[in-house]
Amino acid sequence: MLMDKITETIAHFIGLFQIAVEEARARKDFDEFQAQSAHAREQNQLRDVDAEGKAPYDFVGMDPGLRYQPLAPALATVEPWLNPQYPALDGIVPGVDALPRDAPLVSAVGKLAAASRVELQIDPPGSLVVLINQEIRLSDDDYVGAGGHGLKFSPVSDHGAELAALLHGAARLAPLGDLDAPGSEEAIEGFILGTTTALKTFVEDHADDGDMFVLKQQVIEGTYVNGEIAADAPKLKDHLPDPDDDDDEAEDTGTIHSDSSLGSVEIEASVTLEAGSNTLVNSAALTNNWLTGPVMATVGDYVEVNAIIQTNVWSDSDAIGSFVSGWTFDPEAATEAFNIAVFARVDPTEDTNTAVDAGGFPQHWAVTSIEGDLIFMNWIEQFSFVTDDDVHVLSSSGVKTTVTTGDNTALNDVSLTELGLYYDLIIVGGNIYDANFIQQMNVMLDDDLVGGVNGFHTTGDGSLSSSGNLLWNQAGIVNVGGGDRFAALPSHYKQTADNLKVGNKQLDADILNDPAFAGIGTLRVLYVSGSIFDLQYIKQTNILGDSDEVALAMNGIEDSFPEAHWSISTGSNALINVAEIVDLDSTGKTYVGGNQYSDEILIQAELVSAHPELGGRDPDVLVNEAIAFLDDDVADHGDAASSTLQPTLDAPHGDVMQTMLA
Repeated sequence: MLMDKITETIAHFIGLFQIAVEEARARKDFDEFQAQSAHAREQNQLRDVDAEGKAPYDFVGMDPGLRYQPLAPALATVEPWLNPQYPALDGIVPGVDALPRDAPLVSAVGKLAAASRVELQIDPPGSLVVLINQEIRLSDDDYVGAGGHGLKFSPVSDHGAELAALLHGAARLAPLGDLDAPGSEEAIEGFILGTTTALKTFVEDHADDGDMFVLKQQVIEGTYVNGEIAADAPKLKDHLPDPDDDDDEAEDTGTIHSDSSLGSVEIEASVTLEAGSNTLVNSAALTNNWLTGPVMATVGDYVEVNAIIQTNVWSDSDAIGSFVSGWTFDPEAATEAFNIAVFARVDPTEDTNTAVDAGGFPQHWAVTSIEGDLIFMNWIEQFSFVTDDDVHVLSSSGVKTTVTTGDNTALNDVSLTELGLYYDLIIVGGNIYDANFIQQMNVMLDDDLVGGVNGFHTTGDGSLSSSGNLLWNQAGIVNVGGGDRFAALPSHYKQTADNLKVGNKQLDADILNDPAFAGIGTLRVLYVSGSIFDLQYIKQTNILGDSDEVALAMNGIEDSFPEAHWSISTGSNALINVAEIVDLDSTGKTYVGGNQYSDEILIQAELVSAHPELGGRDPDVLVNEAIAFLDDDVADHGDAASSTLQPTLDAPHGDVMQTMLA
């Protein structure tokens, strides 16, 4: 609206006044904000003060507050051997009766002596049973198509049937087969006696077999490698496949030189396939030191059996096509198989002085008894079953392509050290069964097929390795105790065993004067009324199927990259079984009242299949018969050499996995 001149002047004044007020308010807030900012910048540094802390209280040991006092041992009352007679005396002190006529002179002293004599108590050992079963089962059957070939490769052979045939042949060489762990004393006795009889029969039936080495003696000592005695056992590290891989990797790691100049990057086309290099390992180490002593006596029989059974079965019949005939092959990369067995005995008495110790013979003894049988059994089974039957159809795409479909590792490992009790004398009222068994088997199928599709050719370097496998069985049984430590049971030992059977713990004086006990103050004696069963069993099995099929083709685009470098490996597998048993029997003499049986058996077998499934057919023909085009329309226009996929510029790459495999 229109205002007069005076009203307009007043309105302008009011507006200017409000603006001035707002500026004053804003200045006040701004000044406070600026002052706080300046104060924050001018703050002094924090004071650095060293604080010393002390903990005047020391930690004390844990006290659960339990107060345990064991019961006092039962005292054996012993009457004095001297009891003289004397006339009755009248009481001298009033109020005290005279000693009776028949009171022993040392009655008070005798009672004090009887109270101070304590019968020694020692703990008996307990039975020990360990059952361990380790199994690995792996199926790694891969199909890989790398490159722009546009092909599909169907498997040529039935590898499952081939592996079953090998297992059937391996079963013929296995004298024991699949066994179940015994569950009672009678079953353990039957197992030891029955297995020993079966091994003896097997040795007699196969004594003249050319692919098997058998040996049965009362005592076997030495190292046997593939049926031949050797001074030293070969070392595993000297025969492992590809021992220089670590060195090559160490040489590759170094200073990397980069060039920051602009321009195109040159890539050396190559195709690398690793379809083997599988490793299967079973390792078991067992030390049995549960019960031992310098003298052991049994009223019954003593049965000792040590057996090692080793078997290697494999088929490595490769079919290699003519398209790769100009490639580099390793002539030394052949499959190796080793069966290594070691039997050893350690006699602790060989280096000891047989003279009577100056300390004399024991005058005291302590006896602990076990009513029934005593069992020490370790049953270990390790099993690995791996299939790595891969199918590949490969071509170069002008880049660096690396395909790894093998390199599997299966490991079963167990190590047991059983430390028990030591006695100076062990007397057994029944029999003693001491048996150690090691059974090892390797079965490998590595029948590879490598062929080229029609039109495949290369101008670059090529290398092929389809063998170089290792089958390794190594077993050792070490018995602590001489093989000639056995002797007939003396009469005083037999009499002592009869006394202990009825509860009489008196030892014959001839036992205390045994030279084996010279220098011992108190004799520790264990009596077992039943039998002792000492069974150690290790079974190791490796089964590997690594039959790879590889089809080589040219790339399906305009440039087929014939200058690419090729490196193919389908072998270099390792099947390893290593087992050792250290069994501490006796550190001195062993007296036997009945019969003493001792058998040590070694069986080493090797079976190589010479009948490949392909039957000598041309690998290239087999590959081309199994090749099919992914596009049926393209397949109708010609053979595999001319009918290749020709993608347009806007089309995606023929191999959708190329970016992940390159």
